[in-house]
Amino acid sequence: MSRVLVTGAAGFLGSFLCDQLLAEGHEVIGMDNRVSGQLDNLDEAFYHDRFTFYDHDVTEFIHISGELDAVLHLASLASPVFYRDHPIKTLKVGALGTHKTLGLAREKDATYLFTSTSEVYGDPEINPQPEDYRGNVDPYGPRSCYDESKRYGESLVRAYRDEHGLDVRVARIFNTYGPRMRLDDGRVIPNFMKQALTGTDLTVYGDGEQTRSFCYVSDMIDGLIALLESDVQEPVNIGNPDERTINELAEVVLAVTDSESGITHEELPPQDPEVRRPDISKARSELGWDPEVSLREGLRESVGYFEGRV
Repeated sequence: MSRVLVTGAAGFLGSFLCDQLLAEGHEVIGMDNRVSGQLDNLDEAFYHDRFTFYDHDVTEFIHISGELDAVLHLASLASPVFYRDHPIKTLKVGALGTHKTLGLAREKDATYLFTSTSEVYGDPEINPQPEDYRGNVDPYGPRSCYDESKRYGESLVRAYRDEHGLDVRVARIFNTYGPRMRLDDGRVIPNFMKQALTGTDLTVYGDGEQTRSFCYVSDMIDGLIALLESDVQEPVNIGNPDERTINELAEVVLAVTDSESGITHEELPPQDPEVRRPDISKARSELGWDPEVSLREGLRESVGYFEGRV
């Protein structure tokens, strides 16, 4: 049995990761300051005597008594709504939070996993995006607080690996969805679900031909654990390569919710990426991981959760 710290534990991905680690027999310490995380996401985890929760901001000094085998740094303001409203907090959690958690991992001689993002590729000029693509990112743009927080975080992880010999993992997460996403998240699937279930027209930005690739949460958690258990110290894309236009996504959401909502179009936000699709050759070959849940299946699994919150 391992002892693991998960930051961002009350968030969408963090809570599912805690649940899975507990199911596998690990002792889990969850940490979150609840800026965007929600404690009810951890309802199942709190039933375990192997789970402890700390209400703490990872940008401040972190003290954990006893040994740690792994530090999993998921704390982040990943939603466009939250990083737009809290740009400085977003930068601090990617910079100071990563620094503090790396320092803890070094002190405990623990494996360190950093959850980065497909946003490090910016508005990509190649599709799909492999890990060796350096990206097309504006460091002074409207999304830069999030993009650059993750790019800096990756650089800091690399520096700790090279200077201190820390055992590190870097997951570049692509669009993920499922239960426990906040309705006010601002990302396209919660938006569409809320609109479809309340009979409101779905809002598509631009012509809707921009693409995204959506990974169901259970597949993502399997990918993160496969990466943690591997010995791959370079960044790895974790995501579903099933690329869909936003128009296609809207039609699938309407179908799985049996909604009679229509579709309206609004102006595209500035610097919204035109394409997004992971090249997961590395995850397949080095982790033995491949997503299994189709978009339609995953959306069906999510409907009940969203219905209970509209």
